Amino acid sequence: MSTIVATLGTERARRLRATVTALLAAAVAVGAPFYFAPFQVFQLTMVLLYAVALAGLNLLVGFGGQISLGHGAFFAAGAYTAAVMLDRYDTGHLATLPVAAAGCFLLGLGFGVPALRLRGLYLALVTLAFAVFLPPLLKRLEPVTGGSMGLTVDKVQPPAWSGLAEDQWTYFVVLAVAAVALLLARNLLRSRVGRALLAVRDNESAAEVMGVRLSLHKTLAFAWSAMFAGVSGCVYTWVIGFVSPDSFSFVLSITLLAGLVVGGLASLYGPLLGAAFVMYVPSVAQDISEAAPGVVFGLLIIAVMFVAPTGLAGLAARVRGAAARRLTRTPTTDRTPDPEPSAHPTPADPSPADAEPVGAAPRTEKE
Repeated sequence: MSTIVATLGTERARRLRATVTALLAAAVAVGAPFYFAPFQVFQLTMVLLYAVALAGLNLLVGFGGQISLGHGAFFAAGAYTAAVMLDRYDTGHLATLPVAAAGCFLLGLGFGVPALRLRGLYLALVTLAFAVFLPPLLKRLEPVTGGSMGLTVDKVQPPAWSGLAEDQWTYFVVLAVAAVALLLARNLLRSRVGRALLAVRDNESAAEVMGVRLSLHKTLAFAWSAMFAGVSGCVYTWVIGFVSPDSFSFVLSITLLAGLVVGGLASLYGPLLGAAFVMYVPSVAQDISEAAPGVVFGLLIIAVMFVAPTGLAGLAARVRGAAARRLTRTPTTDRTPDPEPSAHPTPADPSPADAEPVGAAPRTEKE
C-alpha cells in the first residue's frame, strides 16, 4: 500500500512539475517578441520553424530507427508549394499550409517504398541522392518555379486590429503552427503508431511477431516526417518571402540531421534544442572566423558531442544523475575509528593444535 501511495505521489509531482514548466515556457514564448529587437525576434521565429522540421525528422530517425539525408528536399517541396500557390494563383497564406502538408505526406509515402528493402548506409545514400537531385530539377522547371532566379512572394502581414509589428505578428503565427505541430508529434508518439515505431526500431523480428506491420509503419514514418518538413518549408516561405533552388541544397539536409543529433535523438525537447543550435551556432561561427565558418561549426559540433554524447536534451539528465550519485555516496570520513590498543594486551586464544580434546586427562607439568 505504501508503495502505491509513493508512486501516486511521484506521478502527481511529475505532472505538477510538467504543468508549471509548460506555463513558464508559454509565458516566456508569448512575451519574447515584446522584449527583443526585430532581428532577434526573426531568429526566434526561425528556431520555431526549424523545430517543426526536426520534429518530423525525429519521428523517422530517433523513434523510427531509419536514417534520412534528404530531409531538406521535403522542406523545399513544402516551400515551393506555398510559393507557387501564392505567386501563380494568389491564394491566401493559410490556404497553402494544408496543401503543402498533404502534398509532402503523399511524397513521403511514395519515397517510403525504398525504405522497405534498404537500411543503413544504402538508405542514407538514396535519400541523399534525392536531396542532390531536387535543386537542379527546380532550375529546369522555370515556367513554374522561376528557375535559378526563384520566386518572390508577399510575407505574412499583420491585420490592423492586432496593433503588432510585422516581425511580431509573424512570430506569433509561426509559434501557433509550431505549437500545434509539436503537440501532434507528441500525441502521435504516445499512440499505437508511436509504440509500433519504437518496436520496429528496437527489434524488427520481435515487432513482426507481435503483429506490427513493418511495411506499413516504415512507410508511414517517412510520410509523417515528410509532412512535418513540408509544413516547415511552407512557413519558411511565409517568413522569408523568397525561395530559390540554391537555398535548399543537400547541405540543408545534413545540417538538419546534425542539429537533431546535437539536440538529442528520441527526445521530445531535442528538436527545439537542435533548432536553436542550427540557427545560432552558424552565426557564432561566422563571428569567430569569417574565413572558415564551416571549420568552426564542425569543431563546435564535436565539442558538444564530446560533452553531451546523448545530445543536449540528455545533458540535464546526466548532470542530475551524477549529482545524485555523489550525494548518495558514503563519505569515507564517517567510518568508525579503530579502538586504541590496550596497555595490558589480552593473551591470544590457544591455537587448535594447543587446545585439549574434550574428555582428555589433564596434562602434567612434565608433559
